[in-house]
Amino acid sequence: MPYPEMLVAPMRAQLEEVGFKSLMTPSEVETALNDKNGTKLLVFNSVCGCAAGTARPGVMKAVKDAAKKPESLLTVFAGQETEAVAKAREFTAPYPPSSPSIALYKNGELVHFIERHMIEGRSAEMIAANLQAAFDEFC
Repeated sequence: MPYPEMLVAPMRAQLEEVGFKSLMTPSEVETALNDKNGTKLLVFNSVCGCAAGTARPGVMKAVKDAAKKPESLLTVFAGQETEAVAKAREFTAPYPPSSPSIALYKNGELVHFIERHMIEGRSAEMIAANLQAAFDEFC
């Protein structure tokens, strides 16, 4: 059973306010990720503490401060739009499902992936630096 919308809405809004598009259905995920042109950042958002404490703030800092940025900013919410998340996870193979997590694509290829275990125990600044380095390399 998905989390109540009133619980996730503020967490979803944090990313939307900095330009992320929430993908709510499997077809939206397919349309966005089957487009093989350009760079895309996909954030698997979550209600867990590491998402609130470091993942979302790190992603927001990276996007705000980076000189080079992905062309598309996308997000799905784990525990909420379960079918959209399941479809999005098909695009992160061979990595196992983890939430939160962050995927960077270039021309349809997954080129950088930050799993939950790489988020836990790290500061938002560390996550932002990791992403900004990936943006510099791939965007």
